[in-house]
Amino acid sequence: MGKDQVFKKKQEQVLPFEFNEDVAMVFDDMVSRSVPFYNEVHSILLDILDRTYSGKGPIVDLGCSTATTICLIDKHLKNKDFMPSFIGVDNSESMVKKAQEKLEKEGVRSAEIKCMNISDFRIPDSEVVVMNYTLQFIPKDKRPDVLSKVYNALQDGGTFLLAEKIISTEPEINDLMIELYYDFKRRNGYSELEISQKREALENVLVPLTPKEQINNLKSAGFEKVEMLFRWYNFCCYLCKK
Repeated sequence: MGKDQVFKKKQEQVLPFEFNEDVAMVFDDMVSRSVPFYNEVHSILLDILDRTYSGKGPIVDLGCSTATTICLIDKHLKNKDFMPSFIGVDNSESMVKKAQEKLEKEGVRSAEIKCMNISDFRIPDSEVVVMNYTLQFIPKDKRPDVLSKVYNALQDGGTFLLAEKIISTEPEINDLMIELYYDFKRRNGYSELEISQKREALENVLVPLTPKEQINNLKSAGFEKVEMLFRWYNFCCYLCKK
């Protein structure tokens, strides 16, 4: 795993953030140092699967990136005598390539990775759908349709796990949460230049919602049972049941 130094050098022009080859090469380091409690969110997912997964349908990972989540679930469920099948979707060819390499290395056999936009993907009949830090990158006007497709694809009793960055409606509190988050990044070795340039690159690319907006969107898609399971400042995880 390469170390994330994508924004280490001063850039004459900071371009909009992309999940390109440079990012894919260091993504695992980037996400572990940039997303608070990234491993804990995976632990929550595994705990929920222990209590809800019956093996009656595939597990779909929308925005699978380098397939870390799929590999963790596969190993966990195989230890419990399940043989899960997976479908991962990501629109970055570089990320998909890394995902396929990781799946082969980790010995995950029943996984299919599709390189396409999530909004164009027809989600199959599924027992579990996971979407970690991905919906926030989809244009806001397309998110309701994506959530409706997730709901319609899930089996009765199915589970949707959604992890996202969020914002506050109170400007003062929102600014404080952002600064607390940057403190987290500083503790993980990012410089002020790296933090500043990545913030600029993500402007209008990653567009978070308030928790109220997110829950309203989920309920409008059909999910009547929605709960925020975890929150750390401006990051959270929702559990949705059909």
